[in-house]
Amino acid sequence: MLSPSQPLSPAVLVVVLVALLLGLILRTLRKDRREYGRFKRLRSTARRQKFFAKWLRESFLLFGGASLVILALAWQYVPLMLGDIERLPAMQWLRQLMVDGAGVTTAIIWGGGAILLLGPAIAIWAARHSDEVPSIGDIAALLPRNRQELGWGAAMSVNAGIVEELMFRLALPTLVYAVSGNAVIAVVGSVLLFGLLHLYQGVPGIVGSIAIGALLMALFLVSGSILLAIVAHALIDLRSLVLIPVVVYEVHKPKGQRRAALAQATGTAPTATPAGTSPDPRR
Repeated sequence: MLSPSQPLSPAVLVVVLVALLLGLILRTLRKDRREYGRFKRLRSTARRQKFFAKWLRESFLLFGGASLVILALAWQYVPLMLGDIERLPAMQWLRQLMVDGAGVTTAIIWGGGAILLLGPAIAIWAARHSDEVPSIGDIAALLPRNRQELGWGAAMSVNAGIVEELMFRLALPTLVYAVSGNAVIAVVGSVLLFGLLHLYQGVPGIVGSIAIGALLMALFLVSGSILLAIVAHALIDLRSLVLIPVVVYEVHKPKGQRRAALAQATGTAPTATPAGTSPDPRR
């Protein structure tokens, strides 16, 4: 563990930060978009599951492993960063608002809860009245299409909640803070990078990911609990990769029942199709 009082600590952490950023940027530019393009053309469930397993393994090792290494090296910088954030005027105002304005705080909590509950409900209703699942960014190909893929959707959601929050809400901000000494740069920079790494989803995906990343960062900083941010992130992904496929398209059911569910959801009668083809373009 590196100490802020050690002269060589900043130099070591600069090397770690540069290596991490280069690795993430090169992976995004040269690998993610190419692989996702190949994945979108797949029709075989077995081949899709191989991609799911590969992405799950790589995400766990890259984000999870790198987070543990960074936190092991820079853990003593965590309380320093959080202390600087607490002293920011915006954070002091928010803390004071929570103390003085109990009614406002309660309204915010209830409002946030209502959004969490109504958001998925509205999305499910919209999906039932549309041929496509409404989404921010190009993620339609990721949605599980049958029971075999549904477990991978759940596993990827939980994994993303854990390793991405550890990386982008805790480890990376701490590393940037240790190098720059600026808590604002650490927080804003990590949120922006989180969004840019979703380049494969297109511009809407980048913008949406930045917005979600900012909300998760605020949740972590206000609550002081990375666990709360992890749970929120996992629930957001579970909504897309498990809830909607199950509730709207009933992917957990056999093929014939899914066909009837799709016809009911889209308001179209099931029609005969040639052998070897599927009436659902998302299959």
